[in-house]
Amino acid sequence: MVFKRLLGSLGVGGPTVDTVLDPGAARPGGALTGQVHLEGGQADFDVEHLALELVARVEAEHAEGESEGVVAFERFTVGGGFRLAAGQRHSVPFSVTLPWETPVTELHGQQLGIDLGVRTELAVAGAKDKGDLDPLGIAPLPVQEAILEAFGQLGFGFRSADLEYGHIAGTGQRLPFYQEIELTPAPQYAQQVDEIEVTFLAGPGGIEVVLEADKRGGLFFGGHDALTRFTVGHHDTRDWNAEVDTWVRQLTEHRAAYGHQPVVHGHGAPYAVHDHHDHGGERRSGPGVGTAVAAGAAGLAVGVVGGMVAAEVVDEVGDFFEGDEEEGEG
Repeated sequence: MVFKRLLGSLGVGGPTVDTVLDPGAARPGGALTGQVHLEGGQADFDVEHLALELVARVEAEHAEGESEGVVAFERFTVGGGFRLAAGQRHSVPFSVTLPWETPVTELHGQQLGIDLGVRTELAVAGAKDKGDLDPLGIAPLPVQEAILEAFGQLGFGFRSADLEYGHIAGTGQRLPFYQEIELTPAPQYAQQVDEIEVTFLAGPGGIEVVLEADKRGGLFFGGHDALTRFTVGHHDTRDWNAEVDTWVRQLTEHRAAYGHQPVVHGHGAPYAVHDHHDHGGERRSGPGVGTAVAAGAAGLAVGVVGGMVAAEVVDEVGDFFEGDEEEGEG
């Protein structure tokens, strides 16, 4: 889907811009390719620069509760330094490399409810306008997919996914937010945990897998969260069912082998410290446009998609980001 609109800050008769991404989902650390199509307005314009900005809808926890906002997490200059004549059509192809920590938006084509977009900025005649926004689809890396499939094979189900503003202490995280994929417990763990959250922090050398379990409380012990992490290579060929089962057992049987350290949300006030060890059973809610996937033994990607279908999710993404931009321009 392409959102084409007049570059308002340039006035009536200014150029228009369309960014068209190549078909198919991209992958973290991989190439994002496409073309930016420009059409000249009623006069000639000198194009100073043409840039792409990756944006995400992110949740933030703070003293007053939770809020949502748009975070730009990468920017690429893909062209500029040319003259666009009146009425002229001009296309600029691009190929840029996505950050390794780019969140996953889909699994085998099923949407996870994560809102990512590519926003286009055109600067001409000393004025800048962010005039085009397109939904961005990201498929998991092979090892990420293998780990999620293993959770599904073990009986875990997909509950929701969201992006949390902040940094997981003790990790190599680079982006200002991280993705949480929330899973319902497998039957064999249902008496021990309410849910497990999976975070992938990918890099060129491999992936940090951070697991958090919201543990059930007993008669004499209150519930608490346990947090642990593991490192895997991009080309590891393990028995992932056995590996993931071992991870979960370590997570549930031992109290947070890693991480009596807090997760710091934000880079200072007004964001608060989110401690992983005493929530009184409260959990963060998923995003408003989540997709419920009832996943069974065949893996997380197999099941019934409830709520919004993929096309409706894409419409919601477009409406959200375009509405955000319009508010900013006012």
